[in-house]
Amino acid sequence: GQLVDQCASNYLISVAELQHTMAEKPLTDWDSGLLDCFEDASTCCYGFWCGPCLTQTVAGRFGENNLLPLFDLMVAMRNRYGIKGSLLNDIVISSCCATCSWCQMHRELKHRKQLGAKSKL
Repeated sequence: GQLVDQCASNYLISVAELQHTMAEKPLTDWDSGLLDCFEDASTCCYGFWCGPCLTQTVAGRFGENNLLPLFDLMVAMRNRYGIKGSLLNDIVISSCCATCSWCQMHRELKHRKQLGAKSKL
C-alpha cells in the first residue's frame, strides 16, 4: 500500500519533471542514423563481433543497469538528450535491429562525450 503509493508518487514527479525539461528544449535527431555503421567502423565491428560487450559498454557509459532491456535504455537516452522518437518506434527497432540500435547509441555517447570535451576547452 504505502510503498506502492510512494513509487507512484515518485513516478508522477519524474514524468512531470521530464515533460517540463523536454518542453524547454527542442527535440533533436540522433547524431547518426540507425544504419550509419560506416561512420564509425570500430563501433560497428565491436557490435557485430562482441554484441554483449557493446551492450555492457553502452549501459555503463550511460550510467544505467546493464540488465535493462534495449528499448528501456533507448527511451532513457532519448529522454535525457531530447532526441525525437516514440516508445513504439523504440520497441520495433530493438526487436528488429538490436545490434544496429546498440551501435547507434554507442555512437551517440561517443559524440556527446566529444561535445563535452570541446565545451570544456
